[in-house]
Amino acid sequence: MTASTYGGRPNGGLPAEVTSFVGRRHEVAEVKQLLSASRAVTLTGVGGVGKTRLAVRVGQDVRRAFRDGVWLVELAELDGPAMLAEAVAEALEIRDHTGDTPMRVLTCHLRDKQALLILDNCEHMIAECAALSEALLRAAPDLRVLATSRQAMGIAGEQAVPVSPLPLPDLQVPLERLIRQDAVRLFAERARAVLPSFTVTEDNREVVTRIVRLLDGLPLAIELAAVRLRALSVEQLLDRLDDRFRLLTGGSRAVLPRHQTLRALIDWSYALCSQEERLLWERASVFAGGLDLEAAEAVCGEDGIDPQDVLDLVIGLVDKSVLIREDHPGGVRYRMLETLRQYGRERLTGSGCEPALQRRHRTYYRDLAARARAELFGPGQVAWFARLRREHANLRAALDSWLNTPEEARAGLSMSGDLLYHWITSYYLAEGRGWLDQALAADTEPSRVRAGALWAGSWLAIIQADMPAATALLEESRRLGEELQDEPVLAYVALFRGMVAMCEGRTEAAIELYRDALARHRRTGDPVGIALSLIRLTLAHSFLGDSSAAIAAGEECLAECEAYGEGWHKAYTTMALGVQVWRQGDLERATELEKQSLTFNRAVGDPLGAGVNIEALAWIAASQGRHERAARLLGVLETMWSCAGAPLSGYGHLARYHDDCDRAMREVLGEAAFESAVRRGARLPLEEALAYALEEDRPEPAKAAEETPLTRREKEIAELVAQGMTNKEIAASLVIAQRTAEGHIEHILTKLGFNSRAQIAVWVGERARANGHD
Repeated sequence: MTASTYGGRPNGGLPAEVTSFVGRRHEVAEVKQLLSASRAVTLTGVGGVGKTRLAVRVGQDVRRAFRDGVWLVELAELDGPAMLAEAVAEALEIRDHTGDTPMRVLTCHLRDKQALLILDNCEHMIAECAALSEALLRAAPDLRVLATSRQAMGIAGEQAVPVSPLPLPDLQVPLERLIRQDAVRLFAERARAVLPSFTVTEDNREVVTRIVRLLDGLPLAIELAAVRLRALSVEQLLDRLDDRFRLLTGGSRAVLPRHQTLRALIDWSYALCSQEERLLWERASVFAGGLDLEAAEAVCGEDGIDPQDVLDLVIGLVDKSVLIREDHPGGVRYRMLETLRQYGRERLTGSGCEPALQRRHRTYYRDLAARARAELFGPGQVAWFARLRREHANLRAALDSWLNTPEEARAGLSMSGDLLYHWITSYYLAEGRGWLDQALAADTEPSRVRAGALWAGSWLAIIQADMPAATALLEESRRLGEELQDEPVLAYVALFRGMVAMCEGRTEAAIELYRDALARHRRTGDPVGIALSLIRLTLAHSFLGDSSAAIAAGEECLAECEAYGEGWHKAYTTMALGVQVWRQGDLERATELEKQSLTFNRAVGDPLGAGVNIEALAWIAASQGRHERAARLLGVLETMWSCAGAPLSGYGHLARYHDDCDRAMREVLGEAAFESAVRRGARLPLEEALAYALEEDRPEPAKAAEETPLTRREKEIAELVAQGMTNKEIAASLVIAQRTAEGHIEHILTKLGFNSRAQIAVWVGERARANGHD
C-alpha cells in the first residue's frame, strides 16, 4: 500500500500515474459540485476507466478548500480489511504512540480537521470501507470522503457518480477537432511517450480512430495499446487488436500487477463476483449491443441460475460496473464494454456451454421478431419499431446464427421475413435485403415461409428500384402461392406486382392489381394488406386525375388505421392525401397533411417516409411561389435519398413531379442561385433539415463575433450552456456562486431576446459556424 498527500502539505506530491490527465471536464465539474453539497461521493465504473485519475484531478482542483489537506489512500494492495484503519492512518502520516485502536486514533485525529480523504479502490472490501467512512464522517463534521470503487458504498448521504469511458471519436470531423477529442488525445500522448515523433495526421487519423473505438474509449486499454508502438506501426497495432488480451501486456512495472495487463485487470473484477454473477457475465456475453431484463431472464436463466434470481444478479453486475445501465424511452437496458464481453465469451467458450447459449439467444430473438410482426398493426407499433431498432445488433447476431446452422435455416428465413418493417422503417434496407437473399439461398424447399419471404424481398427490391429482381421474386412467390393455395401470399403478390406496374408507367394495370389485392386481403381479414392496398390506390387514382376515387380510398384507409390505433400506415395515407390535395390546388391543407405525416416519420426515424414528405413539401413550396425554399428542400432530398439508397424509393411514378419542380426552380431562380440554394439544403445536418422542412421556429443566425452584445464572461457562460452544463456545473467550473451564474444567464437571455437555454445553444452553434469554427 502506498500513501500520497498533496494540497495540505507544501511538499506533497502526486502519484506518477496521474500527473497527466486528459479531458473529463464535465465529470470534474460534477464531482466538485457534489463534494460541495455532500460529504460522501463515490466514483463508480469498470476497472481501467479512469476513476483514480478523476479523483486525484478533483483533489488537485479543490485542495484550497480543505485547510488540512487532501489525502489519497490507495487500498488496492490490501488483501482484506484487517489492516484498513492502519492503512488510512499511515496515509495520513499519523504518528501515534497511545496504544489506542487504529480506528480510535483516526477519529481523534480527524475530529477537528477540514480535510478530503480519497479512498481509492474500495471494491474488494466495500462493506468495511463503508463502515469506516460512516464512522469517520460522524466523528469529523468537516471531513469529506471521495471514494473510487466498482460499486457504491451504500452509506447515508452518499452520491454515486458513474464514470464512463472516454467519448468515442468521430472520424468525420476535421483533423484539428479530431486531435482534441479526449480518446485520441490520450492515445497520442501515450504514443509520444514511447515514440516522441508520433503525431496524428491525415494519413493515420482513420487507423488511430479505429483503434480507440475498438478499445471502447477505455483509458487503460488505450494506454496499454499505445505502449505497443515501441515495436509496431499503428496499422500493425490495429490488425492485432482482435487478440487484445494477448497483445496488451506492456504496462508499467511501477503500477500494480493487475494493471499490467488488461486480462489481469478484468480477472480482478471477475474474482469479485459471486459464482452466479460470473455465470450471468459469461452468458450475457452472447448478446450483441446490450440486453434488457426480459432477454436476460429468457436466455441466461436456468442451468445454475434461477430465472427469478436474474434481476438480483443483474443489479449485482451493475453495482460492480460489469454491466452498464442505460435508460431508454422503452425501458432500462444493460450493456457491457466490448472488452468485458469478449472476456466473458472466452470463459463461456471454455466452459463448453456456448452452443446452448447461442441457441437460446437466437430462439429468443426469432420469437421476438414474430411477436413484433403479429402486433404490427396496432397501438404498440411505434414501440415495436423502437425496440427492434435497439435490438438490431442482437437481431443480426441471431440471423447469422440461424443461417450458419444449415438444418435450422428455415427459422432464419422466417425471421428475416418477420423483420420486413424493421428493414423498411430504418436505415437497414440494404442489409435486410441481403439477409432475405441469404436466407432464400439457404432454404430452397417450397413452403409458405419461403413464399412469404419472396414477396417480402420483392418489396425491398422495389424500394431500391430494382424492378427485374422484384419481378423474379414475385413470379416464384406467385407459383408457390398457387401450388399451396395460399390466399395471403397471392394477395401480397398482386399488391407488389401493382407497385412494379406503377413504377413502369402502367397505371391502369396497377390499379387493377391493387383492387385484386384489396379484395383478397379483405377476404383473409388482413388489415396490413388492406391499408397498403388502399394507400397505393390513393396514389394511383391521384396520378390519373381521378380525385374522387383517390380521396375515397384515402379516407377509407384512415378509418381502417384509426380503428386499430395504427400510426405508420396512417402517416403514409396522410402523405398520399397530401399529394392529391396539392394537385387540387389546396396548398395550405396539403402542407398541413405533409407536415403531419413528416412529424410521425421523423419520430419513428423512417427515412423513406420522410423523403416522400419532403418531396411533396418542395412541390407545394414551388406552387406557393416560395422558390428559395423549394430549391433548398430539393437539396435536402439529396441527403435523404442518399440515406435511403434510391430516389423516391418505391414511389418512382412520382419522379415526374420532382423533375417538374427541379426544372421550374432552375428557370425562376437562375442556374447559379438554384445551385447555391440546393447546396445549402444539402449541407444541413439531418435534424436541422427536418426542422427546416417542418418550419420549426429557430433563432435568427448569429451575427459576427465582434457584433455580439455579450460581454466576454457572458460569451464564456453561453458556451458552457451550449455544452449542456447545468447552472451548478457552470458555477463549479468557473468557481463562481451559482446565483452569479444564474444572473449571467438571465442577462444573456435578455440581451439576445431569447426565452430558453436551447436557443442559447443554437445561437452559440450558429455563431461558431459564422466565424468558421464548425
